[in-house]
Amino acid sequence: MEVSQASLQIIADLLAERTGQHLTENRRWRIGTALAGLFREHGISNVDQLVCLLAQPGSSPYGPDLAQEVVEALLNNETYFFRDKPTFDQLPEHVLPELARRRASRRRLSIWCAGCSTGQEVYSLAMLFADQVEQWDGWTIDILGTDVSHSAITAARSGLYSQFEVQRGLGIAQMLRHFEESARGWEIAQATRSIVRFLHHNVLSRPPARQPFDLILCRNVLLYFDPPTRQIAFDRLRAALATDGFLMLGAGETVVGQTRAFLPSEDRASIYEAVPDERVYAKLANAL
Repeated sequence: MEVSQASLQIIADLLAERTGQHLTENRRWRIGTALAGLFREHGISNVDQLVCLLAQPGSSPYGPDLAQEVVEALLNNETYFFRDKPTFDQLPEHVLPELARRRASRRRLSIWCAGCSTGQEVYSLAMLFADQVEQWDGWTIDILGTDVSHSAITAARSGLYSQFEVQRGLGIAQMLRHFEESARGWEIAQATRSIVRFLHHNVLSRPPARQPFDLILCRNVLLYFDPPTRQIAFDRLRAALATDGFLMLGAGETVVGQTRAFLPSEDRASIYEAVPDERVYAKLANAL
């Protein structure tokens, strides 16, 4: 049965309203695939029927949470440990050593992983610090992971992963060093997870902390926004970042031609630095 374009537009608008993400016309083919599980669970035949149910929440047998279920199903939570390793390796090789030098007097690092999905990126960072315990002895490390998906944050907080999930990006030695196997799956060791925390948050909202972050990872998030929304996100990220901090984007993302709040690093791919202008920073911060 052919689904009306009007119904697809309504679903796309719902996603944009709740998350800021835009489903362009050439990506709307995935709506039916992404919602297949929800259709089976609720006995819904197609997108047209779903839209009718969403239009009548008071009489819907599925309750007011149906719209949120739709949004959660449409979000792309694809991730894995040490994703895009050549890019990720720049953190222990270049970025973290530089931050260690810049923060040597206070011995504290605050890191934000925006759009962290089910937590693999956050825990990958925690593993870096756990594997260099002597280097970071006496430091306070705080890693915050946020995502717009409630279900993803719940999964991240559990620190529990399947055999398939831990094998994506991790070697056997890393698995044994940082995970404990149980009947439920593979669980992050307490020593590794002690420096991480998770929060439900939209990158388009006010920054999730009062103090600026030294490093922000926002990888493969901005590509789902249209240009005006992406500009809002860049402004939020700039306001949340320390003046001498670093921003890491995904391999397919850039600040070039997108914003004047960041400058590309001269010799590090996907790494960006805040504009060295306190007036710009103050203007962005005061606008929030």
